[in-house]
Amino acid sequence: MTAVAAPAVVHVRRVIAASPQVLFEAWLDPASLSQWLRPFDTSHTDARVDARVGGRFAIDMHTPGGVVEHRGEYVAIEPHSRLVFTWDSPHTDGASLVTVSFVPQGERTEVSVLHEKLPATKLEAHTGGWTSGLDKLDRFVCGGAA
Repeated sequence: MTAVAAPAVVHVRRVIAASPQVLFEAWLDPASLSQWLRPFDTSHTDARVDARVGGRFAIDMHTPGGVVEHRGEYVAIEPHSRLVFTWDSPHTDGASLVTVSFVPQGERTEVSVLHEKLPATKLEAHTGGWTSGLDKLDRFVCGGAA
């Protein structure tokens, strides 16, 4: 009998001093994505987005080790509230699923990233990647360099 590891789940949250609208739009605008979605040592990101349910995106992160391609399709788009999309990269072993929620907290917003269906061996890397990405999103929308 062969044991099969259950898919891993990453859940990262960050409260950012911006409105849900500003943060939501930063996830769907390719120019914005290119500025902040640069986890770790990514030097630059190229993003193409068809922001509609059933629309696809392509995000190419340029790292010292080469270009890492990410592809996916939007499953749900609830303006200023929630995004759900598939996420396929060389590090996911096929399509995984990401849900991003935007919860108002007064003048701030909690951004919650839930990444499901990941290989267990990639849990730490994706936790770090999304944490780094949200750090850079925070700096981007709050006027600092991403």
